[in-house]
Amino acid sequence: MKKNHSYCGIIEKYREYLPVTKKTPVITLNEGNTPLIYAPALSKLVGKGAEVYLKYEGLNPTGSFKDRGMTMAISKACEEGAKAVMCASTGNTSASAAAYAAKAKLKCIVLIPSGAIALGKLSQALIHGAKVLAIDGNFDKALELAREITRRYSITLVNSLNPFRIEGQKTASFEICDYLGTAPDFQVMPVGNAGNITAYWKGYKEYKSIGRISALPKMLGFQAEGAAPIVKGHPIKDPHTIATAIKIGNPASWTQAEAARDESNGLIDMVSDKQILDAYKLLAQIEGVFVEPASAASVAGLLKLSKKGYFKAKAKITCILTGHGLKDPDRAIASINKPKIIKPDLKTILKEIGY
Repeated sequence: MKKNHSYCGIIEKYREYLPVTKKTPVITLNEGNTPLIYAPALSKLVGKGAEVYLKYEGLNPTGSFKDRGMTMAISKACEEGAKAVMCASTGNTSASAAAYAAKAKLKCIVLIPSGAIALGKLSQALIHGAKVLAIDGNFDKALELAREITRRYSITLVNSLNPFRIEGQKTASFEICDYLGTAPDFQVMPVGNAGNITAYWKGYKEYKSIGRISALPKMLGFQAEGAAPIVKGHPIKDPHTIATAIKIGNPASWTQAEAARDESNGLIDMVSDKQILDAYKLLAQIEGVFVEPASAASVAGLLKLSKKGYFKAKAKITCILTGHGLKDPDRAIASINKPKIIKPDLKTILKEIGY
C-alpha cells in the first residue's frame, strides 16, 4: 500500500520538468531534497561580505549526487523493458546503480578500475548484489568497454552518457534556486567525467527560460591537478589523484562542460592533491561537514580563487559537495593522527586534555 508522504523523490517533486509520463514506473529511494548549508566560517575566509553555501549531496540515499540521475535512468530503463543495466565507475555510480537496480529488480553489471575504488563505494555495489568486475585498466578503459558491450547487447548503459542521468541531476540546481529564491552568483564544483557540471548548467538555463530565476551563475569547475584533461587541453592517459571520484583522464561530457564554462563566463581550473586534502580537513573542522576528497575540490577551488580576489563583493556562492566522507574512510584516517593509547585512569585523561 502506497503511503502519502510529503516528499517522494525528485521525479515527483519536479515531474513537470522531467521526461516522464504516467506510464513511467518511478523507481525511487526518495533521493534529492538535500540541505543547502550556510557556511559562516568559509564566508568569512572569502570575505567581501560573501555568502557561501554548501550543497551537501552526500546526504542522498547512497551517499552521493549520483542518485538524482540514477532514479531517472533506472525508471526509464524499466519503462523501456530493460532486464539489465551496466556502468563503468570510480565508485559512486556503481553504488547508486546497484541500489536502484536492486529496487527495480534488474540485473546490474559494474566495471571498475582495479585498485582505484574506495572501499566504502565498493562495499555498496557488492552488498546490493551487483556483478562487479575489476579490470586491469583505468576508468576510461572501463567506460569504453561498457559502451561497446551495451551497444552490442540488450543492456542499458547508466553512465552519464545516458541522457536521463543528466535530466535527474539537473534537479539539484532547481533545489538551490528554490532555497535561495534566486540563482547563486557563482557555483563551484568538482569536475571528473563532467556530467554534473553539464546537468547543473542545463537546470539553471531551464529555470531561467521559464522565469523562475532572472540571472544565471558563473560555473566554476575544478579538476584534480593529476587528472585535469580539460584544463590541459588533452586526454590524460594515466591520471593520478587521491580524489578517486574525479580520477578521469578523458571525460565523457568534455564538450558539454566547456560549453557550460563558456556560456556562463566561468572557468575550469585545477587544484593539487594537497589543496584538496587541506580543504577536506578544513571543511570537516570549521563547518562540521564530512565529504569524500573529490567533493573538497570545490572548496579547494573556492579558496584558490578567493586568494586571487576573484569574487565580487557580497557574492552568493554555492559549493557542490558531491559525496559523503564515509565513502572513503581510509583517507580520513590516513590524513589525521590516530587515537593515542593511554592508561585507563582519570588523572591520565585529564592531563591529556589539559585539565
